[in-house]
Amino acid sequence: MKIPRRLSPVALLTLAAALSGCAGPQVQDYAQEQPTLDLRSYLQGCLQAQGLFTDRAGRVVKRFHVRMEGRWQGEEGTLDEHFTYSDGSTQRRLWRLRHLGQGRYSGQADDVVGEAFGAQAGNAFQWKYTLALPVDGRVWHVALDDWMFRMDERTVLNRSAMSKWGLHLGDVTLVFTKDEAGSTTCR
Repeated sequence: MKIPRRLSPVALLTLAAALSGCAGPQVQDYAQEQPTLDLRSYLQGCLQAQGLFTDRAGRVVKRFHVRMEGRWQGEEGTLDEHFTYSDGSTQRRLWRLRHLGQGRYSGQADDVVGEAFGAQAGNAFQWKYTLALPVDGRVWHVALDDWMFRMDERTVLNRSAMSKWGLHLGDVTLVFTKDEAGSTTCR
């Protein structure tokens, strides 16, 4: 078998994407970290988040605020998210969540292509999904590698790496804050 001395650009991109898929942390790396992030209890009730999107060069492209209300009944849950962006635009995303057992979850939303799958261990949770993202009048299907880390009883840090065709497009960073216990209405 003869091995080519020079790889085509497509072969190089494929190889780079395959190698990058093998690297990086796994959710089980955080199994001993505390406090534990149990999505069913954390995403119950009212939450707020502040976030921003940075492009691949690290420049802030857009800032946003999110009001959320989570509800769980057994293994099924919803997370109703209301986004307000720095340019004044708004968006709503309604997640339909399912606990699959052993720290595994799935989720669907109208702008999620197919189904999101995730796993939790210790203070960490990782989702992977494809988002239908409107960009300049077109819709791009972008992959998200979405990590959440519980910091304390009220705070979760969230970082999502966004890519297309294996190329890094940018990151979404959020700070979730759970409203005080006993809050009956979400603002």
